Amino acid sequence: MSLYTHFVSTLLFPAHEALKRHDSVAIRRALESSQWWSPQQLRDHQLERLKRLLRRAKEQVPYYRDLLAGIDFESWRDTAELARLPFLTKPIISQNLERMKAGDAVGLSRFNTGGSTGKPLIFYIGRERVSHDVAAKWRATRWWNVDIGDPEIVVWGSPVELGSQDRIREWRDRLLRTRLIPAFEMSPANLDRFVAEIRRFRPRMLFGYPSSLSRIAAHARDKGVRMDDLGIRVVFVTSERLYDEQREMLQAVFGCPVANGYGGRDAGFIAHQCPQGGMHITAEDIIVEIVGDDGRPLPPGAAGEVVVTHLATGDFPFIRYRTGDVAVLSERSCSCGRGLPLLEEIQGRTTDFIVARDGTVMHGLALIYVLRDLQGIAQFKIIQHDLDETTVQIVRGDDYDPGSEREIVAEFRKRLGEEVNIRIEYPEEIAAERSGKFRYVVSHVGNPSGSTDDHEQVEHTG
Repeated sequence: MSLYTHFVSTLLFPAHEALKRHDSVAIRRALESSQWWSPQQLRDHQLERLKRLLRRAKEQVPYYRDLLAGIDFESWRDTAELARLPFLTKPIISQNLERMKAGDAVGLSRFNTGGSTGKPLIFYIGRERVSHDVAAKWRATRWWNVDIGDPEIVVWGSPVELGSQDRIREWRDRLLRTRLIPAFEMSPANLDRFVAEIRRFRPRMLFGYPSSLSRIAAHARDKGVRMDDLGIRVVFVTSERLYDEQREMLQAVFGCPVANGYGGRDAGFIAHQCPQGGMHITAEDIIVEIVGDDGRPLPPGAAGEVVVTHLATGDFPFIRYRTGDVAVLSERSCSCGRGLPLLEEIQGRTTDFIVARDGTVMHGLALIYVLRDLQGIAQFKIIQHDLDETTVQIVRGDDYDPGSEREIVAEFRKRLGEEVNIRIEYPEEIAAERSGKFRYVVSHVGNPSGSTDDHEQVEHTG
């Protein structure tokens, strides 16, 4: 660890978190101890925190005050008894947004998902949840000998990050030695610039979408630019499914291991990969259930939907939250010695790419973010037929503004090209794919990531 990294990780960042009234420093230290607990110690810890969460929810959250009436959760002896409670779904949150807030919550922040079901989810996060999520990511990066203050390049596309680069945040990122590269702007000229920036900055960690990082790696390889001599310790990928060919390319080009991360802005940091390959669940904060089509919990080794209870969400509880992702729990333990349970496989969804008329390849979220915060859009789907024509399907809500059409067309043309025909349709409903999954971006031009799914995983929290 360099002297500057030591200064940032032990003094500057803790002061930053204290000013924001976050407890991430103390939580990270606790997590680095609890990761070595036995599985039974972790289960006991989960049960204690679960009861505390349910107790507060019953006392402070109107939605759960009604739901938990008559349920004697204080007598539960195992977290498996969570199956007694109904699931929490995106429609339920949308219909009960105000009733989901705890009466004693302070400092709630509004968040959105990208809309993987065609309709973005609006929800709230409190300081406790932020502190635990920051600590979870911090612990995971330290597994790879990367600490806060080490030079980091983030390849990202969320407007939370790209839309808030004010002067204070810019200086904060400079002090923390974090650089942001926009994942939406993968034109050949920009790829040249991104490769040069990585070489100049010499980061200790690359963090971002595997598809975008793979495009940068492929561009460097094709241009004959060496990237394995920079001292990069790990490429930490998230937000999409990581494919074997992507992992192989990233490892070959950057000369370092690739670590996978899984979770979401709604569900939290569910799991991170350690250097021995185990995909460790953040069990101190998150209870993961895998359920079948009938909603019943499945044993390890069986594929089913991921259902998450985040134990640090007392301000706006996520209890038995259906993520829509598919994964498999593992029965094995990791050779690293950590007691944290493992995910054997993640069969989650990935986001499509779109291609502008000039050949620029963009993350599908570049168009999704145009739509997701517009008022009155109940559901949407974007279909890119070819380089000259794109259709936007919108299911209108009661408060939809017809004037939004002009904004949508203008913003889409800024990204796809001024000559592109943007056709807007208003179906009564938008059907799922034959597989039963909903794809909110479909491009028939080509899919550089090689995927056909639409998953959104762990997001950058800076």
